[in-house]
Amino acid sequence: MNRSKSNISIGVIIGNRDFFPDSLVEKARSEIIDVFAKLKLTPVLLESTDTKLGGVETFKEAQKCAELFKKHSEEISGVLVLLPNFGDEKGVADTLKLANLNVPILVQAYPDELTKMNVVNRRDSWCGKISVCNNLYQYGIKYSLTSQHVSFPTDALFQQDLIDFVAVCRVVKGLKNVRIGAVGARPGAFNTVRYSEKILQRNGITVTTVDLSEILGKANKLTKDDASVKRHLEAINAYVPQGKTPNEAMLQIAKLDVVLKDFMEEYALDATAIQCWTSLQQNYGCNVCTSMSIMSENMLPSACEVDVTGTLTMYAMQLASGSPSALVDWNNNYADNPNKCVLFHCGNWAKSFLPDMKMDTAPILGTTVGVENTYGALDGRTPANPLTYGRISTDDPKGVIKAYLGEGALTDDPLKTFGNRAVAEIPDLQGLMQFVCRNGFEHHVVMNASQTGSILEEALGNYMGWEVYNHKV
Repeated sequence: MNRSKSNISIGVIIGNRDFFPDSLVEKARSEIIDVFAKLKLTPVLLESTDTKLGGVETFKEAQKCAELFKKHSEEISGVLVLLPNFGDEKGVADTLKLANLNVPILVQAYPDELTKMNVVNRRDSWCGKISVCNNLYQYGIKYSLTSQHVSFPTDALFQQDLIDFVAVCRVVKGLKNVRIGAVGARPGAFNTVRYSEKILQRNGITVTTVDLSEILGKANKLTKDDASVKRHLEAINAYVPQGKTPNEAMLQIAKLDVVLKDFMEEYALDATAIQCWTSLQQNYGCNVCTSMSIMSENMLPSACEVDVTGTLTMYAMQLASGSPSALVDWNNNYADNPNKCVLFHCGNWAKSFLPDMKMDTAPILGTTVGVENTYGALDGRTPANPLTYGRISTDDPKGVIKAYLGEGALTDDPLKTFGNRAVAEIPDLQGLMQFVCRNGFEHHVVMNASQTGSILEEALGNYMGWEVYNHKV
């Protein structure tokens, strides 16, 4: 499901110390440019003529590198520190302090080779990396580490570290500027989705609210003859088979889709959380699930029940993996297997999770509002896939944002029911449920078909500064 193709700019600092061989710096610069080209990343680094071979050692060289970074500050999503030799820890730290980019930083160090431990080839980067990190810690600069203490840029392991670091950069940059639309009021019976707008705003997360009546009022003014309605109706039919859904309900869904799209464009929104029951069914006569599914599939995540921090979680996971996320209920046990459970929602998951989906009704909701008013829900089963799950929440008594996450698997175990559904297998699921319940988390969780738990932990915990629990067994 990975769709991430964006070309990201990363600043590069090549550390140097004058009593180590200059050739090591020159070669490191050439190697990292090749690696970036291979991974389709854009390096922002000094020319080899700007400083001694493009390295950074003295304060003046740090100033030059910082000025370069500031010039490209709108483009740079993160910084890579390369240590082909011991490096000058002050040069690296001063560059980052002067540039003041406030982006993630990855510290790499080259390994020494046993056959090249003479004066001409010796690096001492193992030791230098510790010294650089010590200085960054002193300066209060947050940073990330490679999975092995030293590695060559040409190593597959380092290149995966770099790919994961780029994902961390995407998450951090995205969350610091995300704009979420809250459409309508939360269901009255769902205190569980309450959240603090003020805490979110302090973390750079903006929530724009709109009354559901405004959305429905605008939708009701549209007609089947409007060009925008015709376009959206065609798009919906191309997205999912109409099945037994009446034409009148399809028209209502298309009109609602037009207004929601306009609302998102007007306020430059990245995600939405929508009051999906019961006012919608009682006053408008359909479900909004199909529209929400289309938005999530198009990387504009949409969560039901005005779960704003739920859609924030969807967005974070989408940034980490490059693929759509889905908001689900921790819904049922799976027989007597303690490490399996059923994930469920009425019918708004992205198409990526529902290869066999069809448009239908929402039977549970229909028991109170009339099944004929619930057309637009999607029915489908999620097949076996990798799984990252998690939840971001505002903890108002503590005044913080907290999160939990982990990895598992979606399985093909038999499951005869309706709606959007999946079976998840999670190591020590019972222990996880203990944590969720004891720490006051919501019954909603987010799933993503990826293995990105470590990326999210680094982004949310280290750089966003949130309280993060990673469920590892």
